[in-house]
Amino acid sequence: MSSYSPGRRQPGFGSTLDLKDALLGVVSVLLGLLVVALGFFALMMWLDARNARHDANLSNASMALAMGSSSNANLGELTSYAGAAPANADALANAHHPYPAELPPASAGAVANVHLVLSDINVQIAPGIGYKAWAWAGGAPGPVIHVRQGQLVKITLTNKGAIPHSVDFHAARIAPNKAFTDVLPGTSVSYSFRANDPGVFMYHCGTKPDLMHIANGMYGAIVVEPKPGILPKADRNYVLVASEWYLDSDGINKSAHFNMAKAHARQPDWMTFNGYAGQYVKHPLTAEPGELVRFWVVDAGPSLDTDFHIVGTILNTAYAFGDMNPADALHNVQTVTVPAGGGGVFDVKIDQPGLYPFVSHAFAAVDQGQVGLLNVGNAKGTMSH
Repeated sequence: MSSYSPGRRQPGFGSTLDLKDALLGVVSVLLGLLVVALGFFALMMWLDARNARHDANLSNASMALAMGSSSNANLGELTSYAGAAPANADALANAHHPYPAELPPASAGAVANVHLVLSDINVQIAPGIGYKAWAWAGGAPGPVIHVRQGQLVKITLTNKGAIPHSVDFHAARIAPNKAFTDVLPGTSVSYSFRANDPGVFMYHCGTKPDLMHIANGMYGAIVVEPKPGILPKADRNYVLVASEWYLDSDGINKSAHFNMAKAHARQPDWMTFNGYAGQYVKHPLTAEPGELVRFWVVDAGPSLDTDFHIVGTILNTAYAFGDMNPADALHNVQTVTVPAGGGGVFDVKIDQPGLYPFVSHAFAAVDQGQVGLLNVGNAKGTMSH
């Protein structure tokens, strides 16, 4: 008979305890390694987040420097200031002197001499809304340039701004690296091109970042009139330059500056014809019943198209994209797209007196100011659309 004695080890009992102790030791070591690994990865994630914040702060600071802004507190915010207005906005709109939309006479002689002056100025882009623009001496858009097909155009650019600028003419066939070079502050440059292509074209500052220079007001239109006999004679000629404004404040108490984040997101606060929201609603363009009215339209952008439409009538003839070949023209169409950086020419003849809104039929643009009136036959009253 076998018996158990406290002082006597039973067969196999000690080996089981040793195995359990060994397993517990291995598990403890593995758990310790796991804790170390998790701590290491947590440290790496914290360092990555800190570096990302640091890089973002550097990026924001660099953008603020490039934009000339004294504060970067609102960088990246897409707060809209569309429709902002002071209490006396209506009176200001009535007192505003509208940009002259009538096509000026063409330059006489074999050479058209054009002198453009760049400047840093405050402009009004809507009633009571100020903006710190980089623009031409007379504001934005720049002066309408009217030349004849085949005429030699000599451009002189004088930079009276604080940073380098340039001027790019879409009507020119010329090496841009030679002609469209940056002009340092206080200096001038000249170059010439032959205006062989008829139509309406954009000109603008082409210095980097182009988006910012154009959005700050450095754009305009040049009309290259086709040779005689190509187009029917128009009784009235109007030039419209569509554009967008991106603001970092409402511009009421102090002038707003450019907002790069909004420009990249293509979310303008204001959209205008000839630089000022709704100016031809209070101060309509005019025509008489039965007259042929020709609109020379440029979309300066810098990013959004204009869908040109006249409410209450049909465009009799549309020279889409500025193609002035009558064989390519469209007839009796309702709306024609003018792309950013492009142009279009539109003939309309209206027989009935009345008020006819001209708009971009992308109607968010109308709400933001890209609207005007054509008053046919001295109709009374006003309207918007």
